[in-house]
Order: sequence, then C-alpha cells, then structure tokens
Amino acid sequence: QVHLVESGGGLVEAGGSLQLSCAASESISGVNAMGWYRQPPKKQRELVATYAFDGTTTYTDSVKGRFTISRDSAKNTVYLQMKGLEPGDTGAYYCYADASAGRPVRYWGQGSQVTVSF
Repeated sequence: QVHLVESGGGLVEAGGSLQLSCAASESISGVNAMGWYRQPPKKQRELVATYAFDGTTTYTDSVKGRFTISRDSAKNTVYLQMKGLEPGDTGAYYCYADASAGRPVRYWGQGSQVTVSF
C-alpha cells in the first residue's frame, strides 16, 4: 500500500527553482510531522527540512534562506519550495511522515530526483 506519493523534482540550472510535493494517504492516521531527507551521489542521507504539525519548521543549515517547507492540511500535502538551487543540492529527495497512532511509525515516499547543473 502506498502511503506517501511524491511529485516534482527534475533537472534545473544553478540558480533555478523547483517544488516538491508529498501527499499523505488517508490510510495514515496520527501523523504529527512530515519532511524531506536527501541523498547526494555517494553520500549519506541527510535531513533537509521538517514540518511539525504544531507549525514548527526546521532546516539544515545549507538550505536555510533558500528552501521553504509548507503544508496544506486540507490536501494532506507538504511542499518543499527550493529556490537558488546549487549543484550541491543534487540528489534523491525522500519525503517522510511520522505517525504516532499506537506505536511510532515512519513512512517513506518513493523518492524524487533533483539534479542541478552548473
């Protein structure tokens, strides 16, 4: 069963913009936070941004001021607006959702490739 569906991503020149979307299925209950990790080529996965459902947002230092995470609760969707993209932002971006109905569970999206060219 697919719980998170990602869209967006693609190829863009340095300085350009992209938006990622992550829609959560209604089959997931008790979600309290969503966000994105990314995995650059030949590097470890790193946390990029988090949206806690109390409205708190957090970002890794390298994307502060360039990326914005937001949520549309009516659509069960979280967005990652990426501006001023740099080649270092290249990687596979994975959406996640943390749920706590019963035991804590983390769900993952299928991944979206973001490639930033020089």
